[in-house]
Amino acid sequence: MTKPSPKEIKAMADVAGVPVTTEVAARIANSIGPAFEGFAAVAGTLPFDLEPASFLRVQTMKAAP
Repeated sequence: MTKPSPKEIKAMADVAGVPVTTEVAARIANSIGPAFEGFAAVAGTLPFDLEPASFLRVQTMKAAP
């Protein structure tokens, strides 16, 4: 996954029902950017790279007999 842009942050916040201004979206993108860059080397290899609710669902499922 690549570092999200302020435009993507604003769209995600709007969909989540927490609208933010363009300036706030830019601040959010700048503050989480280093985390995305830090995990870039292992992106796609960690199980939590999935959507979080699905990850928890899979982790709590019982194995088939």
